[in-house]
Amino acid sequence: MCSDRRRVLFPDSNGGLPPSEITIAEVVKQKGYTAHAVGKWHLGHLPTFLPTSQGYDSYYGIPYSNDMDGVNSISKLSRRERMFDPKVKYWNVPLMQDEQIIERPANQHTITKRYTERTIQLIQQHRDEPFLIYLAHSLPHVPLFVSDKFTDISRRGLYGDVVEEIDWSVGQILDTLREEHLAENTLVVFTSDNGPWLSYHSHGGSAGLLRDGKGSTWEGGMREPTIFWWPGTIDPAVVREPGSTLDLLPTIAAVTGSAVPDDRKLDGYDLSSVLKDEQNSPRTEMFYYHGTQVFAIRSGLWKAHFRTKSSYVGQKEAVVHDPPLLYHLGHDPSEKYDVASQHPGLLEQFTALKQQHESSVTPVVNQLEL
Repeated sequence: MCSDRRRVLFPDSNGGLPPSEITIAEVVKQKGYTAHAVGKWHLGHLPTFLPTSQGYDSYYGIPYSNDMDGVNSISKLSRRERMFDPKVKYWNVPLMQDEQIIERPANQHTITKRYTERTIQLIQQHRDEPFLIYLAHSLPHVPLFVSDKFTDISRRGLYGDVVEEIDWSVGQILDTLREEHLAENTLVVFTSDNGPWLSYHSHGGSAGLLRDGKGSTWEGGMREPTIFWWPGTIDPAVVREPGSTLDLLPTIAAVTGSAVPDDRKLDGYDLSSVLKDEQNSPRTEMFYYHGTQVFAIRSGLWKAHFRTKSSYVGQKEAVVHDPPLLYHLGHDPSEKYDVASQHPGLLEQFTALKQQHESSVTPVVNQLEL
């Protein structure tokens, strides 16, 4: 699911998540779970690739990014004009129920509210059986939309209003778990997929002290906060060691007592001992890809950059670094001070690690270019 030509799937794409892959939904089905997907899917909009073909019992959401399916009659407006003063009619994105389109264009002003209501309904319907719900909010990806109740309530403008509504959504879901007496028996994971889209300025978010944003392999593009919530099982704590969304499948398999696939090599680690017993993370390394290439590697608190690209679009060629750049993320989380010249031995280790990793990767059919 990576390409150096097409970064993601589009409405004209013929590819998607191959049926041979195993989703978290399919893993927990071993233990009698019902599984449901709500929100953005973006792993293929054709029937073969939709959630209902990937182990989920139901789907309600937009099957790709909310900025796709632009309406041609609005072409006189630049993309920037459409994004900074968005109207629902500018995009023809579909809202789907299972395999059927039920609204087009989707009214994105109410999409966060409706995703929330759907999730609450699923919790209430399945409260007496084990369930998995994958909720992927379409926002705050641009274009930004917000319901009337949350319009102009934040000091951060439209982006802040959108985040306030998502915060409300999380609160409603957690309240429902408490009201249904499910809180102590439910693991909730909250995270994000990438850093701010800096070319959209105040509409694109902020990475705080971290460098750069979406489309880069600097920390501002890749490093996201994550919250695990499980009252009575996970004690309040701050974990500063690395984890990855790759680790969610083996972690959820462990906490549900499900078996992980044994016919393939997984890139994820079981983090359940980190959550329950506050042990050290088993993940000590992270490989940062841009397209099909390894741009950077993290090992412990050290991070080496072999290539860098700071712009999501526009910067056609990456900058190659030989020797690699080297940063200590504990001392310098903003990646300002290259200390490569002081640690030649570490650079040799990172170069060997990169070669070892790349030699272990077996190319497969490129789903983004079909």
